[in-house]
Amino acid sequence: MYSTTMGTNETSERLVEATRELLWERGYVGTSPKAVQQAAGAGQGSMYHHFAGKRDLALAAIRRTAGEMDAAAGAVLEGGGSAYARIEAYVLRERDVLRGCPVGRLTMDPEVIADPELRAPVEEVIGRLRARLAAIVREGRDSGELDGSLDPEETAATVVATVQGGYVLA
Repeated sequence: MYSTTMGTNETSERLVEATRELLWERGYVGTSPKAVQQAAGAGQGSMYHHFAGKRDLALAAIRRTAGEMDAAAGAVLEGGGSAYARIEAYVLRERDVLRGCPVGRLTMDPEVIADPELRAPVEEVIGRLRARLAAIVREGRDSGELDGSLDPEETAATVVATVQGGYVLA
């Protein structure tokens, strides 16, 4: 049970985290303000004190989710090792495959995709991931570690599609 003396930032944080979980589980339409309030242990007034509405709260949650995905991918891809080893580490990184990718889930949410502002953080993080992977493929290709005929952008897109497809098939 949440304390009734909680701070403003703590309430906002709980609302964002609850929204992230609900978006992952239910999608945008299934994430009602009431469900968020219940999951966060916050009242309606608290929610609307911190956020203009559901869309504003969802945007904060999507940005946070995208940021976490970006940081997790960056930790693996920007670490040490050969190009092949970094790509392999990204592909083999531990994931909650049965729940799926929270960002990948958003790419299949019609309401998120239809809204340019909600879609933007999703597109940006996928774009950064593909760019990082392409740079690593290019590095490996240029050093002779990877086949010189590999197209970095196509290979990066294939790696991302393989990981995302793995969630779907799990």
